Amino acid sequence: MASNTAGDLAYDVLETPTLDSESPNLLLQISEQGGYAYVSMSVLAAAGDLRAAEATREMAWEQLHSGPWHSVLPVWRDAYSMACLYVAKLHHRAGDFGEALKVLDMGLIMGGTLLRQDLHAAVEKVTAKASELRVSEEEQGEVIVGGENAYHEAEVLGVLPMKSLSSKIIGKRSALSLEGFLCDYFMSGSPVIISDCMGHWPARTRWNDMDYLKRVAGDRTVPVEVGKNYLSSDWKQELITFSQFLERIQSSDCTSTLPTYLAQHPLFDQIHELRKDIFIPDYCYAGGGELRSLNAWFGPAGTVTPLHHDPHHNILAQVVGKKYIRLYPASLSEELYPYTETMLCNSSKVDLDNIDEKEFPKVKDLEFQDCILEEGEMLYIPPKWWHYVRSLTTSFSVSFWWSNCGGRSRTPLSE
Repeated sequence: MASNTAGDLAYDVLETPTLDSESPNLLLQISEQGGYAYVSMSVLAAAGDLRAAEATREMAWEQLHSGPWHSVLPVWRDAYSMACLYVAKLHHRAGDFGEALKVLDMGLIMGGTLLRQDLHAAVEKVTAKASELRVSEEEQGEVIVGGENAYHEAEVLGVLPMKSLSSKIIGKRSALSLEGFLCDYFMSGSPVIISDCMGHWPARTRWNDMDYLKRVAGDRTVPVEVGKNYLSSDWKQELITFSQFLERIQSSDCTSTLPTYLAQHPLFDQIHELRKDIFIPDYCYAGGGELRSLNAWFGPAGTVTPLHHDPHHNILAQVVGKKYIRLYPASLSEELYPYTETMLCNSSKVDLDNIDEKEFPKVKDLEFQDCILEEGEMLYIPPKWWHYVRSLTTSFSVSFWWSNCGGRSRTPLSE
């Protein structure tokens, strides 16, 4: 968004105190890793050269994609954050707030932790400036995110895997006490639906309002998944604004062949305004636990997370819409035919939507538990329990992972 008052903003700079104090040491570390060209360009970038700033960002980007993500040196992630700050500062000075915000989001998504405070502070300032200059659009009235949430049971059964809702339904408890959760479910490793525990969350009303979501997050850049699911050949990832993502959800219907899904993304680390709308459930501290990750899942009806398991305790909070969820206990892992590849070893080869009984003969008669997780309910999924998830309506969920074990595990997907 370009401003007609760019000249008036020439001295309205983005303050970056951490970058200012840490840049000498960071540039020294980059030099030690052979990044001499980056260091030379960064000096010009700091002096106000936009081309040099873009060059540093490109150099760091190449390093981030030089091999597997886990092998990328942390210094290059910080170098990417540094470059993003330089580029954003120059766009901000020119009054181009849209570009500045896009670059800052890329720094938050792909960058390191060293300059994260500067990135968040810059986002806050740029967002405020963009709001001041945003042209008021014609009022169109409130748009409800989950407005198409009505559904019929017969239609639901038609799209769900075989035998759905005909076996053991996951038990439900209203306002379950922490002691009750510990004794009855956590210690025994049993799933449970917990109702009446999210009524105080601002998200319960705010996230149903499309105007609110666009206002607080519409200009932010987010990574989304496009395709049936991460095991499909048509699956890919894109970077789009949150407003563009919401528009895709609104236009999604039964003819859509490639659904767009914001899946397993630390959205609340990136967009603090949305983080204020939710609260960490007390259950996540069961067993002296430590919160490992907090992720967002947002997409239209029909999005599917294929059968997989996760290493940590999981509370899946259904804020908007409804989801079908099927669970198999960890003891049935062998019968669910997990992939042997390291990156997919927590995922099953079995496509529950189209089971090949000749290739996977053990699956047909396995016992499972399932449910329709309603808006305002939480589901506890114990570690290593296999689960399949399908959105029945436009859906916005939050997953809370916690563990009382040391170390953090990363898996391809978790919900």
